Amino acid sequence: MSDDTPFDPPYRLDVTDRVGAVLAEFDHLADGEETDRTVTVAGRVMLLRDQGRLAFATLREGSTGDEIQLFALSKVLDGFDRFVKLNLGDWIGATGEVVRTKRGELSIKVTSFVPLAQARRGFGDKFHGITDTDLRYRQRYADLWANPEAAVALRARSRTISLIRRWLEDRDFVEVETPVLQHVASGAAATPFTTHHNALDVDLKLRIAPELFLKRLVIGGFERVYEIGRVFRNEGISTRHNPEFTMLELYQAYADYTDMMALVEDLVAHLATELHGTTTLTYDDRELDLSTPWRRASMVELIEDAIGVRLDVGQPIDEVRAVATEHGVEVEESWGTGKLILEIYEKTTEHGLWGPIFVTDYPEEVSPLSRAHRDQPGVTERFEAIVAGRELCNAFSELVDPDVQRARFEDQVRQKDAGDHEAMALDEDYLRAMEYGLPPTGGLGIGIDRLIMLLTGTTSIRDVVLFPTLKPEQ
Repeated sequence: MSDDTPFDPPYRLDVTDRVGAVLAEFDHLADGEETDRTVTVAGRVMLLRDQGRLAFATLREGSTGDEIQLFALSKVLDGFDRFVKLNLGDWIGATGEVVRTKRGELSIKVTSFVPLAQARRGFGDKFHGITDTDLRYRQRYADLWANPEAAVALRARSRTISLIRRWLEDRDFVEVETPVLQHVASGAAATPFTTHHNALDVDLKLRIAPELFLKRLVIGGFERVYEIGRVFRNEGISTRHNPEFTMLELYQAYADYTDMMALVEDLVAHLATELHGTTTLTYDDRELDLSTPWRRASMVELIEDAIGVRLDVGQPIDEVRAVATEHGVEVEESWGTGKLILEIYEKTTEHGLWGPIFVTDYPEEVSPLSRAHRDQPGVTERFEAIVAGRELCNAFSELVDPDVQRARFEDQVRQKDAGDHEAMALDEDYLRAMEYGLPPTGGLGIGIDRLIMLLTGTTSIRDVVLFPTLKPEQ
């Protein structure tokens, strides 16, 4: 309120109807028609026009973004003078009869209203909202009102996660929660954040992946298990990276990476259909067909398509180094042929894949948790799904031999000692768990934020994360 009236909001309000329900129920009203239906709605005043003895306001509901016109007459509304002095952004509850004005606008003819909260700060220009992107992400609470389109992707995020849970539960997957604070952060190639636990006087890591704990649960008898949760990686920030993000990880006993491919393509196609009614979307002004089945091709096949050179993990390393150097890859002395092939792929090939495509058969050197390929030496039964030139997920037939896993971990330790800060740590407890027996298992990790970007046509991760990580405000 902009006058000197003391502001004393109620402790609660009986809201009888949602704005969207009112719009749907009375859509049939003819111009000038009234009803006997009285409703109470609540939201923010986003537009206000005072025309003397009558006033019009636009009320926007927060949870849905639905809007309805409030029609106020001085001879009907006790407190009309206070109504026309409302600030844009003020929360109010409004009670009145549902009518359609002579000009055809479905409205609530207000008989009473109650202020619920004052907006002491504005939401920007009503036509352009908040255009400063840093301000939008830093003050998301204002952005959601000033730029209604910002809420669309964030609401879609909530619905998508709900759809994923339902889809997995229909397939007998059990949702669990595993530790965020870990003594050994492993399960992915990433640098962890470190914190300190005072009572135990030990340093702990924020998890970079829930993988090894979920596989402990498979060993413990959870044959189909999944987790949707935050993971933390101490890395750069970009339109595709936020240091804390949401992962879906799942594990299925008696399955392999081909089962994971089928699961991924079926799940993503299902989500697209539920959200948009079709599997054909537009992303970054290009058509993207998510219908199944998706293409499958090995990493070396795709490199050959891109640069005309056939590579193999069994080649002399000097030959592979020469190819890497030729294509602008900065080579580290400690890298073997597998790491070189991956770097060549990421430099020359990945960004050109529109997809969707499953890139298969990753070298063993860069896949320490993946099972060796049953037919091709030196590579693993691992894939990444590339959609719109970006990695969507990582999956594999899980390594089940504790002796091979120990050797792989020890190789990772050597790589870390050689300067690779993202190499995995050796987890003795996980190795002990493996000695109890891990059955053949397929595993999968999907970045939820990138999945939401894909399904909403969003090109920046900050637009699908409610509160992205930013530099401290100056």
